[in-house]
Amino acid sequence: MGSYNYTVIGKDGKQKKGTLEADSRDLAIGELKVEGDTIITLEETNALNANINLDIGGKPKPRDMSVFCRQFVSIVDAGVPVISALQMLSEQTSNKRLRDAIVDCKKAIEKGSTLADAMRAHPDIFSRIFVTLVEAGEQSGSLSKSFDRMGKQFEKEHTLKALIKKTSIYPIILISVTIVVVIIMLTFVVPTFKDMLESLDTPLPGITIFVLNLSNGLKKYWYIVASVVGLLIIGYQLVRHNPAGREFLDKTQLKIPRVGDLKTKENAAAFTRTLATLLATGIPMMEALAITAGTLSNVMFEKAVMAARDAVSMGSNLSMPLKDSAIFPPLVYHMISIGESTGDIDGMLDKVADYYDEEVKEATEQLMAMLEPLIIILLAFVVGTIIMSVMMPMASMYNALDKA
Repeated sequence: MGSYNYTVIGKDGKQKKGTLEADSRDLAIGELKVEGDTIITLEETNALNANINLDIGGKPKPRDMSVFCRQFVSIVDAGVPVISALQMLSEQTSNKRLRDAIVDCKKAIEKGSTLADAMRAHPDIFSRIFVTLVEAGEQSGSLSKSFDRMGKQFEKEHTLKALIKKTSIYPIILISVTIVVVIIMLTFVVPTFKDMLESLDTPLPGITIFVLNLSNGLKKYWYIVASVVGLLIIGYQLVRHNPAGREFLDKTQLKIPRVGDLKTKENAAAFTRTLATLLATGIPMMEALAITAGTLSNVMFEKAVMAARDAVSMGSNLSMPLKDSAIFPPLVYHMISIGESTGDIDGMLDKVADYYDEEVKEATEQLMAMLEPLIIILLAFVVGTIIMSVMMPMASMYNALDKA
């Protein structure tokens, strides 16, 4: 079987390019004509004209998923069947893993599977909440609404991650520069003054001795330093993946000034947004709470939601156990209480989610703005200390010579 590159004009008048597998050129031509396409070029693939795919197959980002959802809604709302919609989306999706998952879903549906069951076979691409919403949409005949809700969910997630990435670039650069500068000064600059400083006929200040010893130790035992750093990173990952360790880290995280406030708002936004999305599509409260708990980044909030779920199963309102958890901001359970009274709990949750989305953006910007001057001060202190350790004994020597 050979591979053929083709260029055709489709029924819609648009030019399309691609590659297909066929036993012969004639069969390739026949396959293209079956689709009603007008063939412009068709040539066998070789080393010179092969389509090189540089996509390494990374997991699709929230932006990829948002685009996928919104395109699906547009196509299906135009009256296109789901199978045809998936075929169209697979041809224009750039992420390889998402594209492959869409193709697999299309094949599964052609064999009689539901879309939700087909997506459930790709948990690394389609999250539990996504599959649940799709299943509810298929059962209620509102599949387009489910995809629209998930598109908004992914868009919010993309916006937040983009903001964090944007605001953290400068602090990360400063930290990197600080580390590089310190290493260069200790391994290359300070050693050039070592012999001269030690030959001075004057006692060396404690700070100079400390810096010289630090420089000497870093040059001789750099592999030990690197090993310790590596072990610390590995140790952190092991602790993070241990249930007790994760709980300790997440609990500590909430106690850190500014960081704890940011994480609280971040989890409050995720909780209200996800729960509103699930309830709006008809998912039962108990199931919605269980799914929502699994989407939260901090285990303390996850445990609070699961405890609230248990309380709700016993007949309690949702607002009361959230209040008793003493971890959710008052606005969350007060607004939920109003929603329970008015019968519009998902609407209230949406409003709270919008509020905390903005709060998360503001808190992130404030945290990064606070870190920038602190990092600059730290850089100035470290570099200044090293420079002082070199200059102080030289200044003492010059003062002694002037007095002589």
